[in-house]
Amino acid sequence: MNKIGYLTGILLLSAIITSAIALSSLENLALVYGLTSMGAIVGFVLVLVIYFTQPENPQTLMTIYAVVEGMFIGGLSSVLEIFFPGLILQAVFGTAILCAVMYGLYASKVIRPTPTFNKIVYSLVLTIVLLYLISFIMQLFGAQMPFLHDKGPIGIGFSILVLAVGGFMLISDFGFIESSVSYGAPKKFEWYAAFGLLITLIWIYIEMVRLIVKLRSD
Repeated sequence: MNKIGYLTGILLLSAIITSAIALSSLENLALVYGLTSMGAIVGFVLVLVIYFTQPENPQTLMTIYAVVEGMFIGGLSSVLEIFFPGLILQAVFGTAILCAVMYGLYASKVIRPTPTFNKIVYSLVLTIVLLYLISFIMQLFGAQMPFLHDKGPIGIGFSILVLAVGGFMLISDFGFIESSVSYGAPKKFEWYAAFGLLITLIWIYIEMVRLIVKLRSD
C-alpha cells in the first residue's frame, strides 16, 4: 500500500503540474504537446526496460515512470478538457467506480484470478496492445482502424470492452499481490506489485477518457 501510494502520488503531482501549465495559457499548448509525447514514449520504453531487466532496486526507474506518465495523462487530459469541460472529473470518477467494483468482486470472491482466468486476461490484453500498436503504425501512413477511434456504436462498444478487460486485469493484479504475500516473495516484489497495479490504473483512466470523448462528440 505504501508503494502504490507513493507511485500514485508522484503520478498525480506530475499530472497536476502539467495540467496547470496547459490550462494557465493557450500559449503553453506547444510545450504541453511536447511533454505529453515525451511522457508517452519514455513511459513505454521504461515499461520494457523494467519488465525485461527486472532490476533488484526498481524504485528509481518506477519513480521516473510515474513522473513521465503523469506528464502524459496530465497533458492529454488538460488539452481534452478545453474541448470537453468536465472530462477530467468524469474520467477520474469513472475510474474510481470501476476500481471499487472490481475490488469488491475480488474481496467477496465473486471473481477469482485462477490460472485459466489470468491466461485469458493476459491474452486479451496482449491482443488489445497489438491492435493499438498496429493502429499507431497505420496512422503514420495516414490510415487508421475506424473501430478503435470511431464515435459510433462499434467504437463505443470497443472502449467498453477494453474497460472490462482493464477491470479484469485489476483482479489479476490483486491476485498477484495476495499470492506474493502468501508465498513470502522477496521484498522487491512490493515495488513490482505496485508498478503493475499503477500501469493498469493508468490504462483504465486513459480508456475512460477515450470513452467519454466518444460519447460526448457530436
